[in-house]
Amino acid sequence: MIWVNDSLMDAGDAAVSVLDHGLTVGDGVFETLKVVDGSAFALTRHLERLARSAAGLGLPELDLDLVAHACGQVLAANPLPFGRLRITCTGGLSPLGSDRGDAPVTLVVAVGSATPRPDTTAVVTVEWTRNERSAIAGLKSTSYAENVVALAHAHSRGASEALFGNTVGSLCEGTGSNVFVVRGGRLLTPALDSGCLAGITRALVVDWLDAEETDLPFSALQDSDEVFLTSTLRDVQAVERIDGRLLPGAPGPVTAKAMAVFAERSAADRDPR
Repeated sequence: MIWVNDSLMDAGDAAVSVLDHGLTVGDGVFETLKVVDGSAFALTRHLERLARSAAGLGLPELDLDLVAHACGQVLAANPLPFGRLRITCTGGLSPLGSDRGDAPVTLVVAVGSATPRPDTTAVVTVEWTRNERSAIAGLKSTSYAENVVALAHAHSRGASEALFGNTVGSLCEGTGSNVFVVRGGRLLTPALDSGCLAGITRALVVDWLDAEETDLPFSALQDSDEVFLTSTLRDVQAVERIDGRLLPGAPGPVTAKAMAVFAERSAADRDPR
């Protein structure tokens, strides 16, 4: 069962117009939430970011009570032990081209099963850059084509993620993850002005482990003691290989602590504020 606009319907009947602005020009925002035992993790934080992204894109103000209701209905209709809940809001029915119409926002909420991630993974770096001065920098927009290209590049090289620098050579983020490094015992992650997404898991790790947000050179990936990724479905995941560089013993001690703290605290509170 999938929620479309104002009601729950069978997946086979769920549809939006081929003239929806999310389809024609990628004019939309979204959130992905981890589902554990039929319950979505950090719903409040995800809804708050959804609203920020929509405002940043200039979409009409979202009815977050309706979105939360839709999430509850979809989860109740599709009980899953582990999965991903996807909320998508677009500019709605619009003329062909970049101009929006005056139709209401399109809301779609769907859920699907997922596989828990392994403790370690491999990543690659890419030559493409994030534009920290972009109009949509830091927004969780449906305009995801560059991530599709970069992730396919990573997969072709036996990695699960591709990491970007920004236009000034600073470390930024992955296609769907934030990145942390350990240098001299300090846990560091790129500051938001690097152009990275304000990840929900990223923010919790910063709060729960006193990580430092700072400007990091892209080369930090090659000389840091430990590296790990954070995202909704990865939680905290150690990096064991970056391009041709191996990180023996991953997860290292700081990463292992982050994994343990996140697992404990997220299990104790499904909606941390």
